[in-house]
Amino acid sequence: MDSRRIASLEVSVVGLGCNNFGSRLDATATAAVVDAALDAGITFFDTADLYGEGASEEFLGRALGGRRRDVVVATKFGHARSPFGSGARPEHVRRALEGSLRRLGTDYVDLYWLHQPDPATPIADTLGALDALVREGKVREIGCSQFSAAQLREASEASARSGGTRFAGVQNEYSLLHREPEADGVLAECDRLGVALVPFFPLASGLLTGKYRRGAPAPAGSRLGGGGRYAELLSERNLETVEGLIALAESHRRTVLELAVSWLLARPAVASVIAGATRPEQVRANAAAAAWRLADADLAAVDEIVPGPAAPRAG
Repeated sequence: MDSRRIASLEVSVVGLGCNNFGSRLDATATAAVVDAALDAGITFFDTADLYGEGASEEFLGRALGGRRRDVVVATKFGHARSPFGSGARPEHVRRALEGSLRRLGTDYVDLYWLHQPDPATPIADTLGALDALVREGKVREIGCSQFSAAQLREASEASARSGGTRFAGVQNEYSLLHREPEADGVLAECDRLGVALVPFFPLASGLLTGKYRRGAPAPAGSRLGGGGRYAELLSERNLETVEGLIALAESHRRTVLELAVSWLLARPAVASVIAGATRPEQVRANAAAAAWRLADADLAAVDEIVPGPAAPRAG
């Protein structure tokens, strides 16, 4: 599989999101998915202390075992719902990392993400704490998630003033059905700063896998079929858009999953497409989806089906 870079880290262009570990998957099922990912050439594993209330990190570390140094492991801290504490205060940053290291069974994290902005803590203070962990060798690179373009600029300026470690990546929602990073300035800011973009929800919680079709009930046991906060994704408008994307993909003898992944990878700022999986066959399909190299005509055809948002106005 091809690879790209997040600063000093070389990552596979398709990564494995580990949010299902410890919640939908037990340790045995987690190991099967991790083994399939490694066999498929995936070397980038993305988890968080929030996932499975820590069990995701535990199961991932156990599944990797002696292969830990062959992969890039990313985890996150500071989410408001984390059972290990929220926010980005310096004292919490260190405490959260030590907990993640214990659960992962490792002495370093390759990429440490701030899971969401903390308006109560100056970003310079958080960056200072993260820089100390990098200097100690406990973290190789740092990143942020759910940051706006303005917040990325503020963080970059703070790192420049201090001479400390800067954010190497940002993890924001981005997919064929959620193109806001093109309009809100995040994609442009990534290009300007040399920050890698790692999309989350790249398959729109499964809507871009092709298993949800207009006029057909959601598959039994599927995430979107369970109602709740995901139900709104199954709107008539979204389903109509997906049908158009499926038709485009099939005209090339491809799947909409391949289109969704390859479309994201057509953006130079995108380093890796992180997709979750609950079964080995899903991992293999995700890994294979990156093989399509979209031509300019393909990208234009996508825009006809799902137009990108207007770019932000200057000033």
